[in-house]
Amino acid sequence: MCGIAGILNRRADLAPPDRDQLAMMAGALRHRGPDEFGIYRDRQVGLGHARLSIIDLAAGQQPLANEDDTIWVVFNGEIFNYVELRADLEARGHRFRTRSDTEVIVHAYEEWGAQAFRRMNGQWAVALWDSEARTLTLARDPFGVRPLHVAEQDGRLYFASEVKALFAGEPALPRRIDPIGLDQVLTFWAPMAPRTAFAGIEEVEPGTVRSYGPDGVTVARSYEPAFPVPGATAPAAATVDEAAEQVRDALTAATGLRMLRADVPVGSYLSGGLDSSLIAALGLRAKGSNFSTFSVRFEDAEYDETRYQREMAAAIGSDHHELVVSRGDIARAFPETVLHSERPLLRTAPAPLLLLSRLVRQAGIKVVLTGEGADEMFAGYDLFREARIRRFWARQPASAWRPRLLDRLYPYLARSPVAQRAIAHQFFGQGLERAAAPGFGHDLRWRGATALKRLLAPAMRRDPAGDAIAELTGGLPPAFATWSPLAQDQYLEVVTLLSGYLLSSQGDRMLMANSVEGRFPFLDRNVAALAESLPASYKLRGLDEKHVLKRAARGVVPASILSRPKQPYRAPDALSFAAPEAREWVDAVASREALAAAGIFNPAAAEQLIAKCRARAAGGQFSNADNMAVVAILSTQLLHEQFIRQRPQAAAPAVIRTVVDRVDAAVPSR
Repeated sequence: MCGIAGILNRRADLAPPDRDQLAMMAGALRHRGPDEFGIYRDRQVGLGHARLSIIDLAAGQQPLANEDDTIWVVFNGEIFNYVELRADLEARGHRFRTRSDTEVIVHAYEEWGAQAFRRMNGQWAVALWDSEARTLTLARDPFGVRPLHVAEQDGRLYFASEVKALFAGEPALPRRIDPIGLDQVLTFWAPMAPRTAFAGIEEVEPGTVRSYGPDGVTVARSYEPAFPVPGATAPAAATVDEAAEQVRDALTAATGLRMLRADVPVGSYLSGGLDSSLIAALGLRAKGSNFSTFSVRFEDAEYDETRYQREMAAAIGSDHHELVVSRGDIARAFPETVLHSERPLLRTAPAPLLLLSRLVRQAGIKVVLTGEGADEMFAGYDLFREARIRRFWARQPASAWRPRLLDRLYPYLARSPVAQRAIAHQFFGQGLERAAAPGFGHDLRWRGATALKRLLAPAMRRDPAGDAIAELTGGLPPAFATWSPLAQDQYLEVVTLLSGYLLSSQGDRMLMANSVEGRFPFLDRNVAALAESLPASYKLRGLDEKHVLKRAARGVVPASILSRPKQPYRAPDALSFAAPEAREWVDAVASREALAAAGIFNPAAAEQLIAKCRARAAGGQFSNADNMAVVAILSTQLLHEQFIRQRPQAAAPAVIRTVVDRVDAAVPSR
């Protein structure tokens, strides 16, 4: 894993990209790649790289080129099928200098152009400079595991893994919170790429290839979902048992690739649920022995899964590491969490994962497997079950017994939304007449989050003519209407929550803050394609979520974990900020003066809500809406403080070890 950055002159009259700027950008990404730094520069483009050495430790330095030094690359990620791709490319006449997956990207692009990314199985953010075609190509993996941002200023394009590197490279870039990006956060929990939380800064969309050439900018897709059309597409497996076998085989192969294609030790996160337990078991099978697992425990019993974590660790005999997290720990870690997430948050859940990745690094592990993506690929969320019940109810809205199926939802919540049946029926019964409309399955969550917008200052409220939900549902793929309702819900979950929040704020950012790479077998190209191809009934059978995955895990995961009620990963939220550890920074960023100066929230309303949170710290109830509102206010205020009011703290310029300079030298130097 690594950090990448660069500058492209889009006008011929501009001076070459500045080496010191490139060094500053790379230095700002030091946490992503502390092992060594490199730059390439000619009169039009500069590429910077911060390396976390995982594959080909001795010879995989970047920037890296093809045989004749005409195509250069900086790369953040892993291409797990690089061995197979390399063999194909060598048979076509390509010659390699290294054993790295990075060099495979260069030759694959040389052979197939932008179509090369359709052949890759992995997680990537890539910048390729074709010096003959004078074209910069930026590409991102299908699910947005690895980040890539761009901004333009005075004829130059700046790009980087993280926003802080853009600001470090070009101090003149405007620094403002984007009202539309914030509106999307307060709807979907994350900005929708290409939108970010910052005005004027875009994120390259997942599964796309964006090229900047002499004739302008082109964008092509390298991935499209391929859900079956009910009744028109033959299932990939004749029976659910056959499908379970295929799923187990695909996951075994995917986990083996991620376990063994590394030149450093690989460990695994272990939450205590089915997904991480299955991946940990398959990871140990691939490695054979000496396997490390890592778990977060919570002082608050409502969130703790210690029993299952320890049971799974004992079952596979791993070297198990635990981190106990308190509300005070979350309070202390939250400002750093926001600094790395670079977006407003509605949950504190990323903070314990920041602390867990620190434990991983301290244990000497650079790479961990995680179970992220299983709920999206195999329909594991309560949201999918909730949508099925509501669609079933919508066919007979006057029925008294159909809505009683809601009682089977959210068993893990101390304050379950179905605990009071009359209130639950009123809440979940909203909008049943729209059961066939796009977004119906997510509508309650999206519109529930939008209530937070009442706290915004007038200047930050979006124009009433703009509607984030309408914009999303108005730009759906042409095939969307032909998919099953479950497939529609899965797609929307992927493009909103998975890409923008789970893989970013809880995944890449919290791992890379401590120079740890995450690998996600459930997001393997072949696993995802298989999951998409399965009939909805294989994934959600009645109200049994991840049905085919549970069958695939039989004999691999203990029966007690297979049969336990699903408990998604959560952490104590707003009440953490009533802890003494939060008082100093909360008072600083959420005072009446700080709120007024930022101009994002109504100061009186925000102050009142934070006072309410502190008053409830001794054990009072705090609603889900208030929880999200407090986290949103404090995270956004922290973001404003860290990135807007103060310039992001500039790291020291990177000490560049690999230099290819075609401006100051007659020949490239290394």
